[in-house]
Amino acid sequence: MSTRPVSGWAVGFSAFAGAVMLMIGIFHALAGLAALFNDEFFVRTPNYTYDIDVTGWGWIHLILGIIIAFAGIGIFQGATWARVVGITLALLSAVASFFYIPVYPIWAVLIIALDVVVIWALASIGGESRDVV
Repeated sequence: MSTRPVSGWAVGFSAFAGAVMLMIGIFHALAGLAALFNDEFFVRTPNYTYDIDVTGWGWIHLILGIIIAFAGIGIFQGATWARVVGITLALLSAVASFFYIPVYPIWAVLIIALDVVVIWALASIGGESRDVV
């Protein structure tokens, strides 16, 4: 283990990314549950290139949300695997939210923006964030 001092920025970015990942996970899970319990809640736009089954996307958002929330907890624990998984899941979350734009546009764009922030935060902290959050 290195004795090099850990940057306060690395600690801050790790905590920020973990918190935002928890929030994104909860948002995805809530959107997924809403789609599963009442798929008439979401109004689809007609003639969209990617025809989306709301119930199917509800399951995708629910499962993705749970996994993202657990990866956010891993970020708080300082796990290196959680950074790699977090970047990958944030990318998948942004893609899934892109396909969700015609169903719930403002929500989807908000999640995409949060995913970009998570990717930036997790990619910018470097290797010095282990065991500091």
